[in-house]
This record gives sequence, structure tokens and C-alpha cells, in this order.
Amino acid sequence: MAAFQTQEPGFSIGIEEEFWLVDRQSRDLANDPPADFLKDAKAKLGDQVSSEFMRCQIETGTKVCNSAKDARKQLIHMRSTLAEIASKYDMALLAASTHPFAQWDSQKHTEGERYSTIARDLRTVVDRLLICGMHVHVGIEDDDLRIELMAQASYFLPHLLALTTSSPFWRGRDTGLQTFRLSVFDNLPRTGLPEVFGSWAEYRRHVDMLIQAGVIEDGTKLWWDLRPSDRWPTLEMRIADVCTDLEDAVCVASITRCLMRMLYRLRRNNQRWRIYSHMLVRENRWRACRYGSDPGEKTGLIDFGRAEIVPYVDLVEEILELIRPDAEFFGCVAEIEHARVIVQRGTSARRQREVFDAAIEKGISPRDALVAVADHLIEQTVPGSQSVV
Repeated sequence: MAAFQTQEPGFSIGIEEEFWLVDRQSRDLANDPPADFLKDAKAKLGDQVSSEFMRCQIETGTKVCNSAKDARKQLIHMRSTLAEIASKYDMALLAASTHPFAQWDSQKHTEGERYSTIARDLRTVVDRLLICGMHVHVGIEDDDLRIELMAQASYFLPHLLALTTSSPFWRGRDTGLQTFRLSVFDNLPRTGLPEVFGSWAEYRRHVDMLIQAGVIEDGTKLWWDLRPSDRWPTLEMRIADVCTDLEDAVCVASITRCLMRMLYRLRRNNQRWRIYSHMLVRENRWRACRYGSDPGEKTGLIDFGRAEIVPYVDLVEEILELIRPDAEFFGCVAEIEHARVIVQRGTSARRQREVFDAAIEKGISPRDALVAVADHLIEQTVPGSQSVV
């Protein structure tokens, strides 16, 4: 174990969100948005907005936040601003990790050396990457502490994923999963649960070996569910689907932040969270993809201590109890307790299915029912907005 640091980490947060740009008439993806859209967005949001691998995507990132209130304010501003600019080009902003009916083979990737290199190296695997996600950065200044907490925090990744699921449909079909996004993303190399390292030096030796071999240019090509950022002194949680509801995003970011501080408190008291094998955590990862946070006879995640499946609603209460001192410290008790709302009314995935099923019951065709899902997602993406279609 690395030498103990007497100064508590800052535990600042930053949130990155990826969105779809949707044609307002068809509700299909805008596979070739006008270049002026990104120029206008950058004029309003500066370096807080950037292109993504697919042209039909746009990414935003908050500045460093020290409170949930600050994060919420920035997310509202960025979503509202992008939606307003998109409307000028007959487009809308849509927050979900997959589009209800878009086809990956009709999309174009963004021009530029970085994206062209990825497309050339990964071929059809990356051509299918028609997915969006949400990343939460937590500021932990000490290198060794980041590595130590990364190993322990991996246990909670399925629990966080289950609160964010928003990708039940793929190419116009119900996948039967709460999130199909990871099924697509896991086809890429260097994805999944992070490796366990004993120190920052050990982590760097492994990364540098891949760099020296010419396999990757830098640590940004490690696409794990949780990783040390290669650009900032943060741990970056990457397993989450992008949340359609902005309050869900603030909730999950707040829980992520509090979990990191909870693990730090254990360390400060000469304790630690048990590190379980990837075999076990992967089982919960799959269960989160399949069932999310929904209730049901076969749903829930495995409690490894009890060796039994526990309903997700009970697991949420356990997590809220664990991190309550940290939520009080950060002033985000209301934000983390929003998790109860998510479990009760369902994530975006459940609500998308409810919209689809309601449309089918009215005699609407499956295609038009999927359009209704897209309309629902567009309307819910920007707080306080009305449907733009």
C-alpha cells in the first residue's frame, strides 16, 4: 500500500455527456450535420463542446465542479444551448445511449486524424459504435491513491450502470436488455473492468509497454469502465449510459463522488473495501445490462458476502446508508436520494418501453411507435422544454 496522504483529495467532479443530433422531420440521426453547427456551438460553449467519433454525435463536458448545484447548472446550460442551436439547423438533441431505430451502416465518422486512425485500426467493429455514454471524473490528486481506489470502486460499477440504463432498442428492435450499449462497446479492445494494479508505477509500466509497442498512442486508448484520466488527476467512471433525465445524471455523478470519498474514509481508518474477482463483478455487470434497476423475480444484483441475489431497491438503500456521511459533507443528500425516484419510476430504458407499448396498444405501427419513443427522448432531454417536433 502506498504511503498515506495526510491531505484529503479535492473530490471535485466533472461530467461528460454524449448526445445524438436528430433530424426533426424523420427523427432519424442527422448523419451529416452542417459544419456551421459545431462552429456555432463552440462560439457559445467554447471548449466545453466537441465532436465525437460519429458525425451525428456531439459531446459536452462541464468545467471542474465542487458541488452538485454547480454541475446541474452547467448541464442545464449546455443541453439547452445545444438544443437551441440544433433547432436552427432543423435538428434536435436526444439523450439516450442508443437511438431507437437508427442503422449504423448508414452513418459517417467525423473527419480528422484521430478518428481516421481509429476507423482504420478497428474497421467494422468501430463502424458499429453507434452509442453514447456519460463519464464522471472525480478529482483525486495523488497518483497511487487513484490506483488504489480504482481497484476497490470497481465493485460498484454495475450498481451505477443500473441507475442509468437508456439503450433498450437497437436498429428498431427491442433487445430485451436495459442497456445494449455495452454489448456493442465490449467488441472494442481494452474495454470492460479495469485491471488491478499495486501502484501508479505498475500501472504506468503496463501502459508504457503498449505505447512502446506502437499499439496505442497514450492512456486515452484504454476504454475501461473506470480508468485514471490521462489528461487530469481524476478517476473517470465510464460505465454509465447517458441519462435522458438530467436529474438522473446529477444523482449518479453525486453517488460516484460520494463512493470515492467513502472508500477514502475506509482507508483513513486502516480499512478497505474487499476486491472481488473480475469473474464475480462481471456477473453483476451483465445483470445490470440485462435487468438494470427494474423489480422482478429474477432481477437484482449478487451480494457476494451473502452469495445471493438481492433486489436492487435494497442495494440502493445500502449504498445510500454507506455514503450518507459523504453526501452530508458535500451537501448533496437530496441528489443521491434521487436514486429512489429512479428505481421507483424506472430509468430511461423502462420509460422508452412504456412509450413504445402504449403506442402499439393504440394501433400505431411499430415504426411509428419507435418515432414516438424518439419524440419522448427529445422532449425529456432538455429540462423544461417542449417537444421540438
